Amino acid sequence: MKRSRIGRRSGLSRDAEQLVWLATGLAGSGSRAEDRFWDSRLSELVERLLDEGDEDTLNSALDHLYAANDRAYDELADLLEAHAESGHAADDEEVLLIAAPVLAWSRFSIPAASLPAAQLANLRVHLQAHVLAEGVSLALADFLFSPDQLPQGYSETRRFAQTMGEAAQTSGELHISTEGMPDTARFLSDVRYLLAAVVVKRGTPVFRWQEPDGGREQALQQWRTQGGAIFSTAMPGCAYEIVLPDAYFAACREADRLSRPYSLRASVAFLTTTLETPPAQLRAIVAPFHDKQLEEYRISFTRKGEDAVIHGVVWPLLGAEDETSDVPAQIEAALRECGLTEIVHLDIRFPLEYCDDCGAPLYPSPDGEAVHAELPEEQAESVPRHLH
Repeated sequence: MKRSRIGRRSGLSRDAEQLVWLATGLAGSGSRAEDRFWDSRLSELVERLLDEGDEDTLNSALDHLYAANDRAYDELADLLEAHAESGHAADDEEVLLIAAPVLAWSRFSIPAASLPAAQLANLRVHLQAHVLAEGVSLALADFLFSPDQLPQGYSETRRFAQTMGEAAQTSGELHISTEGMPDTARFLSDVRYLLAAVVVKRGTPVFRWQEPDGGREQALQQWRTQGGAIFSTAMPGCAYEIVLPDAYFAACREADRLSRPYSLRASVAFLTTTLETPPAQLRAIVAPFHDKQLEEYRISFTRKGEDAVIHGVVWPLLGAEDETSDVPAQIEAALRECGLTEIVHLDIRFPLEYCDDCGAPLYPSPDGEAVHAELPEEQAESVPRHLH
């Protein structure tokens, strides 16, 4: 059958149109044989655009598919991530960038800093013993990254993965220069990332749970017990929770998902200790905030019987979540696990507003207004200005 051509779409470059056509073909494929055809052509184009650093073309194709074809969007996004976080080290070897996230909160500063050689060596031992499969070559970056300091975009991630892969074949360590590195915003709770790369022979296991006697839960438990202790030295003054290391994008998504209830637990712990108020004496107000569509929920905290908003947390929507998702129930369940008994849901369409002076999000008040969260003056001086 003669192949139909896609007409030129206004605003899309020729390469972006080709990405859309190939991803749409892959999404509609009905067999493995057809999959291989579309995947091969799409991979070739994606690799060229990544190597050229053409983020605009990649993003315009993604934006178009996000509005037009969910399945094709997922196919293109999955393939982009795969080619950004992995590559070839030799004819029969593959490189994979991995991330080991740590959720943390502190009244003080959460470190984003270089890791001493001794800590790095201990982390290497426990990663290889509990998370990675036998026989992989491993390189660690000697820095604990904040979200603002991670590689930005698919092309930069690909370059970083290639550099880490080279280190895995030589020194086993990548020194990260802090010169020109973005500043880290100071939040009450945040995520830190240990980045690494592995080199494995094609077709062999990367992770411990790919081996016959391994499992994800077992790997996570051992990594938390053994590797987690090292972070107490690397992150002084912080409470923290270890996330299972995984391929870079998968680990970052999991950290984003887990950071939402974690930020609520951190906030309640912070308020109960700072204000000497038990969780049962706090009240939470939950409301949706919209731009062109629902973007996030914001949760305010007050003392019971008082109207002043003393703290706030943003719960962003992730992945396929939208107005039909039962996100408010997830938020309420997380708050009740923290010990709160009074939780108010406001059925008001709030605009996505921020403070004009400091840029902090505005949070719902009990009266249905978007207001600034302010701790009582006697406690406000000793805590971060922005509460995440």
